[in-house]
Amino acid sequence: MTRTPAPLVLLDLDGTLTDSAPGIVAGIRHAYGALGLPVPDDATLRTFVGPPITDSFPAHGVPADRVAEAVRAYREVFAAGGMYDNRVFDGVPEALRELRAAGCTLAVATSKPEVYARPICDRFRLTALVDGVFGAPLDEGTSTKADVIAKALAALGRHSPVDAAADGPAIMVGDREHDVHGAAEHGIGCLGVTWGYAAPGELEAAGAVALVDDVADLATAVLARLK
Repeated sequence: MTRTPAPLVLLDLDGTLTDSAPGIVAGIRHAYGALGLPVPDDATLRTFVGPPITDSFPAHGVPADRVAEAVRAYREVFAAGGMYDNRVFDGVPEALRELRAAGCTLAVATSKPEVYARPICDRFRLTALVDGVFGAPLDEGTSTKADVIAKALAALGRHSPVDAAADGPAIMVGDREHDVHGAAEHGIGCLGVTWGYAAPGELEAAGAVALVDDVADLATAVLARLK
């Protein structure tokens, strides 16, 4: 008799597990200043948290032929320590422990380059609470959220699209529309969290299966969707 794998919970990082806006926004401000371009307003700067910056820069005034320059300027600040101007949302470690105790496999799946995601998870003691950390290549422009999820599924021995009967149930937890869309490409629903960086109505419009407003309710909401 073949045993069905444990339920799988894929977790976004920025805006879902950690409040990473301060370090990211500081790097983005530096990049615009280095290029001599007007810095976007605060609301726009927050939208940079989550999606690949190679998408966000050209969407907000950086000419296509200067995006690589902007990315380099951003990473000067980010890699020098800005990535640690960050904190784990209160209650997240407890939620992860509860999900693990319930028998779930947990994996971080982030659009952030993996070379940054792994040390961030190490620094904030998240690595020991999950079964894997998966991110984009350093050239973010070659990867989508769906690509990162595909990488995680393959590493964890799951199929795409996910076959609940063969693979066990799976769910994505994220705070932005690209989490919802990326998961959907693999037949996975996305539970949206409202403590992150989504614009009002963004997650609902993208098709999130439900919203969670409080970290204290996260594990219960995830487990309810995995039944």
